[in-house]
Amino acid sequence: MSLRVHAPAYELRDLHGASRAVAYLTLAASPYVFVTSYIDPGVNLITLVVSAAISVLMAFTGVLCWRRPTAVPRSGWFVAPILATAVVAGLNFATHDASTGSQLFYLWPILYAANFLSRRVLYLNLLLVYAGDAATVFAVLGPQRGASDWVAMVIAMTMAATVVQSLRVRADRLRDVLERQANADHLTGLANRRYFDDALVAEAAWARRTDGSLALLTVDLDHFKAINDTFGHSEGDRVLQAVADAMREVVGETGVAARLGGDEFVMLLRMGGRAAVGVADALRSAIADRTDLLGGPPGVSIGIAVLPGDAGTVEDLVAASDAALYQAKTSGRGRVSVAGERHNVDQVPSFVPDPRP
Repeated sequence: MSLRVHAPAYELRDLHGASRAVAYLTLAASPYVFVTSYIDPGVNLITLVVSAAISVLMAFTGVLCWRRPTAVPRSGWFVAPILATAVVAGLNFATHDASTGSQLFYLWPILYAANFLSRRVLYLNLLLVYAGDAATVFAVLGPQRGASDWVAMVIAMTMAATVVQSLRVRADRLRDVLERQANADHLTGLANRRYFDDALVAEAAWARRTDGSLALLTVDLDHFKAINDTFGHSEGDRVLQAVADAMREVVGETGVAARLGGDEFVMLLRMGGRAAVGVADALRSAIADRTDLLGGPPGVSIGIAVLPGDAGTVEDLVAASDAALYQAKTSGRGRVSVAGERHNVDQVPSFVPDPRP
């Protein structure tokens, strides 16, 4: 399984950050809309009533986003900048306000979309801002002044969105690097113990929720210490990398392959025992095909356990797989052993140094 997760086109990057951004805007805008509407002598009664209703709605929205962001439907976070643009445009048009200050309020939906939403949603919001501002400035300032003011606003909003979007891309790349470093084994590139522990809990929850089967294969190299002692640790590292390459080949994108430390590896797969045995055999064959190692391809012992067949909990699954591995090693090494019923296969060629000097 690849450690990198590609975000969907309409991903919400950060629920906490997005909810705080919406709360800040609505809680600050609520009194602003109320006060500015009532101090404008040219505003009629209908506008005052609408402004008061909008103020109350904004205050309620701000409190909800602050205290209960999970209660907001997922679509609400994508609709928020569109509604904000509509409110700003509507108030500017109703009050005939084409000042620079009124146009600056368009920055919020643009910066929000650029930071928390996808590019498609950002582009949509930019178009709505352009249209909303045009409706006000052309009506208030006339064609000539309106065009000049509108072009300046378009450039300013586009540049703001571009800068924030570029900073977001750089931050995402840095996050990907840090996540990979935190979750990957530095020598083999497989998942590390931290990533595996999280994946094990998540996959066990999937198995319980769907009544599916989850196979855990614990892999241990035979006589790895002898390889290190005979050929050196650099060659030992090459052997570990060869095993990791073979695990990636047989797992692909269908499961998790991890190095827990030393010469201990694991594979976590959504399948039953018989299919897991086939994967174990494929792994041993892939390792046996390596002809570029000084001591030849290493032998591996593999223990297999399945949830729920061999265990009822994550802890029991790990213990059952370890027990099956121990059985494979004590019964001759270079074997596959399944918890509950032992399944031995022919031993693959492995390096065993001559004990004689």
